[in-house]
Amino acid sequence: MRYLKSIIILVVVTSIMYSCTDKVKIATEKTWWKETVFYEIYMPSYKDSDGDGFSDFKGVTSKLDYIENLGIKGIWLTPFLKSPKVDNGYDVADYYKVDPMYGSLEDFKLFLNEAHKKDIKIIMDLVVNHTSTESKWFQESKKSKDNPYRDYYIWNDKPNNWESFFGGSAWELDSTTNQYYYHQFDVKMANLNWGNPKVVEEIQDVLRFWLDLGVDGFRLDVINFLTTEGVTLDNPTNKKGEQEHLNDINQKGVKDAMKIIRETVNEFDNRFIVGEIGSDKIEVLKQYQGTELLDVVFNFNFGSIPEFSAQRIFDELQSMEKSMTNYPTLFFGSHDMPRLISRLAKNNTKRAESLAALMLLAKGIPFIYYGEEIGMENIEANSIDEMMDIQGRTKFHLALDNGRSKEEALEIGNKHNRDKSRSPMQWNTEKYSGFSATKPWIKVNSNYEHINVDSLTKNEKSMLNSYKILISLRNSEPVFQYGKYEELTFLNNCISFIREYQGDKVKCYFNFSESAIKVDLDSKGKVVLGETTIQPNNYLIVKITNK
Repeated sequence: MRYLKSIIILVVVTSIMYSCTDKVKIATEKTWWKETVFYEIYMPSYKDSDGDGFSDFKGVTSKLDYIENLGIKGIWLTPFLKSPKVDNGYDVADYYKVDPMYGSLEDFKLFLNEAHKKDIKIIMDLVVNHTSTESKWFQESKKSKDNPYRDYYIWNDKPNNWESFFGGSAWELDSTTNQYYYHQFDVKMANLNWGNPKVVEEIQDVLRFWLDLGVDGFRLDVINFLTTEGVTLDNPTNKKGEQEHLNDINQKGVKDAMKIIRETVNEFDNRFIVGEIGSDKIEVLKQYQGTELLDVVFNFNFGSIPEFSAQRIFDELQSMEKSMTNYPTLFFGSHDMPRLISRLAKNNTKRAESLAALMLLAKGIPFIYYGEEIGMENIEANSIDEMMDIQGRTKFHLALDNGRSKEEALEIGNKHNRDKSRSPMQWNTEKYSGFSATKPWIKVNSNYEHINVDSLTKNEKSMLNSYKILISLRNSEPVFQYGKYEELTFLNNCISFIREYQGDKVKCYFNFSESAIKVDLDSKGKVVLGETTIQPNNYLIVKITNK
């Protein structure tokens, strides 16, 4: 019995040692994506070259010099594949064709080649959870119950209680075969059946096609939503009467699907996968991150906090450090949430800049959302005609159906409207902010005449130039790419940390209090950025020497 206990203790200790060693190895292993500041480009809204009011690859290619000068080493492109754009490209109709709105496959190849010449990696947004109902697969699937493509999707004689994430039932009756098909989002976005091996093979072929062209990786949309087990139990409802998405996401086979994706991507050298996991719970996020799964996941527990709280930001940094085996992602904005400066800084440029500094210098992989570097602010729809987002429009019409007035429905629609952060990039003071020669697909923020790239470039102390300095610092100092935390503290609304890598040490302070903080440096401390008297919403970066 004692011998058995000794074996058990030895196994447990060895397992803990291996786990700790594995965590250190993952954290210190050199890879290009740990050294990279990523920049998300929302494809319809960056730069229009042909005057149709939508961005395109020729336009984005023309701005690669700007992106390179900013210090960006990786670009995440939101969907650009052929799509009816019910949800701005997240409803793919053809996985092998560039949407004509954005140009041709040759335009994409030129863009990719020019980016690579500048040592900028490209990851593409890929949606493998669902397709457009206009895709060939779905059009065949709906023809008959014995069609070869029928089981590419989820069909049922009778719907269960699952609801769409956009509102309403997740089931739609198709009169051709008198069966319902499943859609987690819009009715025109049908869920793929990941329990069908043919679907898995099709997606593997798609991955290989784009990797063969030279794409450096993928951002996988709502990847934990994959329907791998088909239709299971009804979802429960909470005390408010709202449905809890318990059985329609995080199904048992999701990890196996991720492993297949990982194995397929690993057929190509030096590629990267970041996953969007539909959860803000660290316990859910961390289970999908690992050497056989996703390189990193988007940490919405950190990035999507609804309002500013220095304590909450610190708590999430601490939680990610404790719980994530691999690097966390660091971001405060994306195409699905209000802009950083509007949501977290209340248009205070100093606070926005300090949050950017925190994002760029803390331990993790930073993702900047286009326009953050110039302080672009939210837009708001003044009427339903100005609202482009399908989620906002759906909520507006559901509110009307429930007896709300147009004014009330618009307020509800705007609450859920993702257009806030999707307005055209503000390049200069020309009409339509230099984005296009014609009226854009979505309205330009009226503040573009003073918030734009040209104007801020000329101002040495502008937010744009501060971003360049901060990104340059991260790019040039391995301690900001690979450094571990030696200290991570929170005192009087000031977040501070020490990072160490191969003998190099830095200490960073971010003062989010209402009072100035005086930092007394000894002879080992050398100021890199900032002042030793840190004003409210300012930061200080100190290099700690051994002398």
